[in-house]
Amino acid sequence: MFNIYKLQLALKNPMVRITLVLLATAALAFVLLRGEVAQDAAPVMRSQNIGEITALVAQRDKLDYLLIARPLADSPRYIYKYKNEATLHVVVVPSTSHQSLEREVLLRNNIPYAIAKDDYLAAHKGVLLDDGGQWASVQAFLKRHAFDIFVVGLVLFVLKWGIPGMGPNASVITPDKLKGSMDDLIGMEDIKQEVLHLEDMIRNREVYKQHNIDKPFNVMLTGPAGTGKTKLAGYLAKKLGYPLIQASGSALESGYVGGGSKALNALYKKACARGNCIIFLDEAQALFMPRGRGEKKWEDDTANTLLGLLDGVKSEQGQGVIWIVASNFDDNSTAMDEAMLRRFSVKINFRLPNKGERRALLDAMLKRKQEGLVDWADMDLEQVADITANLSPALLETVVDRASMISIQEKCVITTDLMFRAFERATIGLTDRATTAEKTRQRERIALHELGHFFMQIDPYLRAGLPLAEVKEKSHLLKISTEAVSKMNALGYVLSAGDDMSLRTLEEMERDVMQLYGGVAAEELFYGARGISVGSQNDIEKATKMLNMMVNRLSMYSRSKLDYSQLRGDTGDEHTLLQVESKADELYSTTLAAMRDYQGVMDSIKDELMERYVLSKDAIFTLLEERLDTAPLRQAA
Repeated sequence: MFNIYKLQLALKNPMVRITLVLLATAALAFVLLRGEVAQDAAPVMRSQNIGEITALVAQRDKLDYLLIARPLADSPRYIYKYKNEATLHVVVVPSTSHQSLEREVLLRNNIPYAIAKDDYLAAHKGVLLDDGGQWASVQAFLKRHAFDIFVVGLVLFVLKWGIPGMGPNASVITPDKLKGSMDDLIGMEDIKQEVLHLEDMIRNREVYKQHNIDKPFNVMLTGPAGTGKTKLAGYLAKKLGYPLIQASGSALESGYVGGGSKALNALYKKACARGNCIIFLDEAQALFMPRGRGEKKWEDDTANTLLGLLDGVKSEQGQGVIWIVASNFDDNSTAMDEAMLRRFSVKINFRLPNKGERRALLDAMLKRKQEGLVDWADMDLEQVADITANLSPALLETVVDRASMISIQEKCVITTDLMFRAFERATIGLTDRATTAEKTRQRERIALHELGHFFMQIDPYLRAGLPLAEVKEKSHLLKISTEAVSKMNALGYVLSAGDDMSLRTLEEMERDVMQLYGGVAAEELFYGARGISVGSQNDIEKATKMLNMMVNRLSMYSRSKLDYSQLRGDTGDEHTLLQVESKADELYSTTLAAMRDYQGVMDSIKDELMERYVLSKDAIFTLLEERLDTAPLRQAA
């Protein structure tokens, strides 16, 4: 029901009155535009048919007048009107035809005509345009009122989008519009407990006030992208029954000084007006960076304003406002502003799901599909969870969606093999066999390079005397391919399952470096030291980064446990550089020596890979059972 009282209150607001005046001005301008166009409009028939001019000879008795407009122009206009008709006929002719028409038709047949004067052209501007008189009038109006129309357009833009920087594109979502619940967070029990604790803090404020904790509700969410930070903010708002005001941290920055501060203040006022409310700032990495990095003093204005508002929530005005700020960074991996970190008494760090959680997530996503679309008898989620290590829930959903797309295109059900293909498509992209079909020498080099990586991956297990069956179980290999991949700009690749392990030891990191060196060592083994290609660049970059961490950051080869990277510029630089070079030389020499034990079997498997383009894990280990003698390896170890 219409509330007159609320309308009266609204009209007392000066901004509302200004808005109504501007709207009325825009409406008036529109009416004037229509009226002026209507007055100027005249019926005009346009043509480029020269035959109409020659036909005037037979119609000369009906002719009221004939004018030629701008006869020296590139396209003169013949304007004529019949008696007792309001319609003007305009024929556009090329300048080359005008002289012939004038001489052979008009003068020879004594048809009266005149040159159109400027006052006539001014009164009939439309006849000079190709789109007709009405459009000419519109264009004339636009020229006369260009500034007025610009102001009206600017007003309409401001009414729709607001002044840039005066407020972000923030949406207010009421609890009934929020979807999902905490139950949708599969696994992540540690994070759920943090959220439940936060909910308890908000619901039982009086208990916390007894401990002189006024309002510990500024919340920081950190962690990799796609782990559910945005969803969790929505779940919490729905559970509490609070409206959610959501805005992007990047949207706070505008093109002029102070825009971000004004945007934050506008958000805060909007939240205060609603009482109990959650402000959720997503992708707010820039706000957490240390202040004072730039030379321009105003660059930190937005962060300074946020600091003040986070403190200001202790006031009566913002008592019901809860700030939740999300960032893909965290203070363990990235330097953050200390003052900003102190404002957040609640920090929830999201992580990537472990194998059990990935399995549960995949199971839940697949069960949402209609019955019969997934072949559960041929679905090994343990294997799929293995290969999807280090994928976020969002990327897991992408893999499942890709599996559905392939299933629809090929009219088949979703199986383990199809999930593997979906994982490959989502992470690597499309492969192309035709691109490499005629590049035999390059394919041969790629095949040996990728086999070099594989053999250095399994080398420690073979030298330890493990049977091939156990080596196969420990190997993360999925397949080796010599198909081109446009996404990676590569002519081949090794697809391996991920590894959940993050606390790697010195021995394991050295194995990783030697596995990276396996490709370049294979090229040297078969083509000589001067035959190494630029295809090893990425491997060498990764190995260098790892060795730098081992020597400089972790001091793994020194009794003095120091982070030498912090001493950059001191006398330790040259010493650590020599250590990196020495260790790189040692590990590469070990890799090259190990590769010589596999040269014969690599050459044999290379031929199979060249012929088939792709070898799966099963196919490679079948070939190894047939062709690899592991006894010399055990003796050498």
